[in-house]
Amino acid sequence: MQRERFEFDDGAVVEMVVWLVPSSVPGSAHHFKYRLYYGVSGKRVIGYDNERPKGDHRHEDGREEAYEFRGLEQLVADFLADVERKRAGS
Repeated sequence: MQRERFEFDDGAVVEMVVWLVPSSVPGSAHHFKYRLYYGVSGKRVIGYDNERPKGDHRHEDGREEAYEFRGLEQLVADFLADVERKRAGS
């Protein structure tokens, strides 16, 4: 398991947790279980996860949509780009 957590000066939190699992989570085609979270005041603003049976998907401001998993590096890059965009106010 890999876990990273960062708290910004304004109290916003980024947390990324990734597990290597022996078989795919139903709905996903890879051997990772993950939860990436960006929240403000305890409320999720952006999230990426692959809960069963939904598979890979992302959340933003209460909306949920499918996410095309293209590897861990790309997952983290996409998530952090969304966090940066949101923190910049767009």
